[in-house]
Amino acid sequence: MAVEIGVETPLQDDVRALVAELNTALLELTPPEHCYHLTVEQMAGHDTTVFVARDGGLAVGCGALKRHADAVGEVKRMYTRPSHRGQKIGAQIVARIEGLARQEGLKRLVLETGDRHPAAWTVYERAGFSRCGPVLDYPDSEWSVFYEKSLA
Repeated sequence: MAVEIGVETPLQDDVRALVAELNTALLELTPPEHCYHLTVEQMAGHDTTVFVARDGGLAVGCGALKRHADAVGEVKRMYTRPSHRGQKIGAQIVARIEGLARQEGLKRLVLETGDRHPAAWTVYERAGFSRCGPVLDYPDSEWSVFYEKSLA
């Protein structure tokens, strides 16, 4: 069965569990003061759209588009469960985020990821993102890697 990706509310128990897994994974690699998590409640805000990947109904991946001023969109909360890595789920979610951003007329996508996430870098670079300096209000930190992609 193919993995299905759709827009969903993050306020579901299985999506909450997925986000909790993501938070745990990030905190194993990055000090808490350098983790910039959105809570599930923040993810449910009007400025954010959450994509959930499901395999046979089981939530196995997620990612979100958070909208900012000046037609900038931010890729947030990207995660694929270890059991489903290598299936290009992250790439599919990034493509859905970019598609929505373009549909809404956003001009630029940006993101912050950790300095110990080479698999994530590969997903973003294959999707056409380029490394850049700090974006939005993130501090410049040895723990962060920043990416951007022009949609203009």
